[in-house]
Amino acid sequence: MEGIRVLDLSGGIAAAYCGKLFADHGAEVLLLEPPNGFRTRRLPPFAPGIEGAEASGMHAYLSTNKRSVVCTDRADLLRVARGASLAIDDGPAGRHALDIETFKTVSADTDVLSITWFGKDGPYRNFAGSDGVCLALSSQIDWIGEPGRAPLIPGGYHAQIIAGVTAFIAASGQILARELGNAYGFQLIDVSVHESSICLTEIEAYRGHCGLPVRTRIGVNRFRSTYPLGIYACRDGWLGVTVVTPAQWDGFCRLLGLRHLTDIERYWSSEARLEDADVLEPLITAAVSDRSAGELARTGQRRKVPLSLVPTMDKLLAVDQYISRAAFADVTHPDIGPMPLPVTPFRLHGAPATAGGTVSRLGEDTSAVLAAAGGAE
Repeated sequence: MEGIRVLDLSGGIAAAYCGKLFADHGAEVLLLEPPNGFRTRRLPPFAPGIEGAEASGMHAYLSTNKRSVVCTDRADLLRVARGASLAIDDGPAGRHALDIETFKTVSADTDVLSITWFGKDGPYRNFAGSDGVCLALSSQIDWIGEPGRAPLIPGGYHAQIIAGVTAFIAASGQILARELGNAYGFQLIDVSVHESSICLTEIEAYRGHCGLPVRTRIGVNRFRSTYPLGIYACRDGWLGVTVVTPAQWDGFCRLLGLRHLTDIERYWSSEARLEDADVLEPLITAAVSDRSAGELARTGQRRKVPLSLVPTMDKLLAVDQYISRAAFADVTHPDIGPMPLPVTPFRLHGAPATAGGTVSRLGEDTSAVLAAAGGAE
């Protein structure tokens, strides 16, 4: 995407992740930040011993190889905007005095990508949103937690990251259409975080929509209709388990020294195992408690049993497959220093994404960008 300029007027997680994917694939991404910086600069985790807008590790991850511009002069902003392929926004127009109508007049080839919680149309368009709300509306948290208690809402920014990927796909299609001469005039690309989350919808949302009975939460590590399914504490970490077929159940039991369970024909059925989970769970928990999670995972995989190591944070960078796949690369911030951060999770082998890079301080590129645009220094 070399030669493509993307403007981020937003500062939100979804917009930032979308912009990250553009930057990872060679586009020039400009953060048009307010004087106090985008809100991503105030998100944890923070580097120890550093204060203010340069301490956020989350911002560093989302803003690798982007350029930071702080500019409040409308004329200068218009100069920077000219020639851009895409402008990303996530709310009411006017934050930078550059609204949709402005882009229609400044450059007919600059499209606007709008990323909001519920899109610009539809019955939810004026609703407040959050990652938890969007996950709940797509039935992704209803099954997580203990029966009779509130569900557990995952931390982080799952819904917004999915929306960022969705927005990147949509905007890339539009940019490609222009490159091929198949798109003319200004285009507004409207992306809803909620609608993006629906790609991961669980079956309960469909059942509710159709008026069918919604099945209740049945417990931690209990998911219809597969058992065992979940994570189990081992001597030195956690083991991820997904056992479905009779062959997988046989291999799993042999691995744990529970060979007698494979002789019970009833347990060849995953649903039957789930019905007897209160009997089987203590046996499985005890069998893995004094074993090594990594060893169980490796042995299970050799025996075609779907087991995986679930690393703790302190062991994440030492996972062999992450090392083999170069899943992390150093990103350098001038105040924080180098830190290993995840690379783009999907690979285009013919045009691989950049791995690692640098992060700009707030406003670091203002003078250079304005000078190149013919504005004030």
